[in-house]
Amino acid sequence: MDLTKQIAKHFREVHFGGNWTSSNLKDNLADVSWEQATTQVYSLNTIAALVFHLNYYVSGVLKVLQGGPLEIKDKFSFDLPPILSREDWEKLLDKTWADAEHFASLVEQLPESKLWEDFTDSKYGNYYRNFHGIIEHLHYHLGQIVLVKKILSQTVKN
Repeated sequence: MDLTKQIAKHFREVHFGGNWTSSNLKDNLADVSWEQATTQVYSLNTIAALVFHLNYYVSGVLKVLQGGPLEIKDKFSFDLPPILSREDWEKLLDKTWADAEHFASLVEQLPESKLWEDFTDSKYGNYYRNFHGIIEHLHYHLGQIVLVKKILSQTVKN
């Protein structure tokens, strides 16, 4: 398996399962209601805000993979539109899963030589660094989602 296919596989696994940690976004979010997703725990980000934040970067880099410019800005990465219903929550999840699959399919089609090219600008490093940064970012916030979900389940029981 060439390197771009391996990176795409790793990216898919953090979204859909089969990774080394046995933890993924889809399974962890499967039983989260829109009310839970939007419930503030202490001063932590909500689950919905974390999902939006993760997908913000995936969708921004996806546009680059489709030939567009890099337009995302960190300051907007938590600008979650209101989630006021189950439909709003499901729409966010559906976009997250669709963007993830599209992202992975474009990564696996890249020639390996592309990995060593600058990602839009040399200040961002190469494609390889950015793809792995996104995967690390996904795992980092997946851990937060799992913890917020556990806290929510404990506060409901008590």
